[in-house]
Amino acid sequence: MQLKNVIGLGVAGNFAHHLEQAGELEDFKDVVTQTADAPKGIFPFYLPGSESFLGLYSIGTDTLTLPTYEANAQVEPEIAVLFDIVYNDAHEVIDLDAKQFTTFNDCTIRKEGAKKISEKKSWGENSKGIGDKWIAIDSFEEGGVMDNYHLCSFVKREGMVYPYGVDAPLLGYSYFYTQLKHWLIDKMNTQVDFGPLENIAEHLKACKYPKQALVSIGATAYAEFGEKNYLKDDDEVYVIAYDRRSDDADFTASSTKVILHQKVQ
Repeated sequence: MQLKNVIGLGVAGNFAHHLEQAGELEDFKDVVTQTADAPKGIFPFYLPGSESFLGLYSIGTDTLTLPTYEANAQVEPEIAVLFDIVYNDAHEVIDLDAKQFTTFNDCTIRKEGAKKISEKKSWGENSKGIGDKWIAIDSFEEGGVMDNYHLCSFVKREGMVYPYGVDAPLLGYSYFYTQLKHWLIDKMNTQVDFGPLENIAEHLKACKYPKQALVSIGATAYAEFGEKNYLKDDDEVYVIAYDRRSDDADFTASSTKVILHQKVQ
């Protein structure tokens, strides 16, 4: 799918314990949320047409390219949802129509001194990863196709496969479905430049009001290996979404699975 004209946005803190494990909770100490379990905010990882570093298309499929400088990079296993954006005459976002979802690696470097989340998200081509196919969303609310999906992730290193993120149901996201959609609309219109967050309305304007947004809706908590190990050259990353009702437990390709497989270099 062609995504070069689609704005890329991510949700920070939408799964219990992820920010603590990633060492990023301190970054959000001054960010006030409406509820204790609410996400902390949204951030850009790709801005089509931008002259900044975020204007470089960073989403790969089978290769994950680490920075040329020394960096502590971790997989961030996520679900990405492709939304159609509906604006009013004042160019405010008034609706998001969820169309499809896939797996996503919002790979992040743990960069000391970074002032914005986006500074740790995109450093060049293939710094992100997206799944091998899309699942159509029949209804972005309870009772829809996403109800039965789980998300898991692994890293294969020197012939051994290790769980990287916990196996989690999509219904385990703190904000999901209608609650997440309304929250996203609000943040796209009202989030200000503060702390690690940025003014998304200004980004939408600078990108000439893109018709679609690819939203990575939050990373799962880490398994022990994922929490303690950064990525290395020659690692292989797997981020897998699967229908829990499927009997195919070996995660081979099937009509109900979405697999992201990247070789690290």
